[in-house]
Amino acid sequence: MEKRYDVVALGELLIDFTENGVSGQGNPLLEANPGGAPCNVLAMLARLSHSVAFIGKVGRDMFGNQLKDALEEVGIDTKGLLTDADIHTTLAFVHTMPDGDRDFSFYRNPGADMMLDVTEVEQCREMIEGSRIFHFGSLSMTHDGCRQATQRAIALAEEAGAIRSFDPNLREPLWSSLEEAKKQIEFGLAHCDVLKISDNEIQWLTSEEDYAKGVACIRERFDIPLILVSLGKEGSLAFSKSHSAQVLPFIQPDTIETTGAGDTFCALVLHYVLEHGLRDYSEEELARMLTFANAGASVITTRKGALRVMPSRDEIEALIMKSSS
Repeated sequence: MEKRYDVVALGELLIDFTENGVSGQGNPLLEANPGGAPCNVLAMLARLSHSVAFIGKVGRDMFGNQLKDALEEVGIDTKGLLTDADIHTTLAFVHTMPDGDRDFSFYRNPGADMMLDVTEVEQCREMIEGSRIFHFGSLSMTHDGCRQATQRAIALAEEAGAIRSFDPNLREPLWSSLEEAKKQIEFGLAHCDVLKISDNEIQWLTSEEDYAKGVACIRERFDIPLILVSLGKEGSLAFSKSHSAQVLPFIQPDTIETTGAGDTFCALVLHYVLEHGLRDYSEEELARMLTFANAGASVITTRKGALRVMPSRDEIEALIMKSSS
């Protein structure tokens, strides 16, 4: 089948209410930013001229309309974006810590993103089968209906020969238990070719403090050709079948927040895979991949929000050049 899309992603699309100063009365002012990790990944890829599409669900409300407009504005195909007449768009309230890290409060019991079902995924079959890479996370596996929908989408991608990319993106408050979260994340590990996982996630998942040992633990059970570990202020690691590499971060003096940094990193790894094919990369190739991904993630930390303000290739390359001079 003709591959119409470079990447199709399935998952959550929501409003991130982020802090933006205080009112004259001393109350916090909140800005309604489009959010959701899968679409942040797609937005970065679209910025690099890749053809991308999203499958998910929002409410038939003002926030759902805002999100659809935002996706179309940045070049994400919304053919697979469905609306729910009864359940409102999911909301997240994001508190930024002094060090730039974040704390989330979700209004999602239920939220529209949870309401995607298997029948609706079947309606998007051609999109999934027509993608070179199918990207998913774990937030669409927190509840039974959307879990079944996600699993069906993964199966369709597998049958069509698409590369499957997985970012667990663990959000503990959204799970009934961490045991259930681990079970579903392990399902994702069993069905992906590219894994992007954060430092705290791999330590939680494997009970290994050492990241290389954590990756080895995952590899003992799951055959994943490419594993990326994002380390925040420590940079990132990459593991192909036979090689590994570590690249330090690009520390920015004007960092505002870390929203979207991991998603930008993930997107730029997928960009490399799209350009070079998925294979057993050498240490030098892994280092080039990580350098570009780290630089893009660094740029996004200097901006509020993510989806609408993804960096250009020129901005990423300029940061790399500046840091090497």
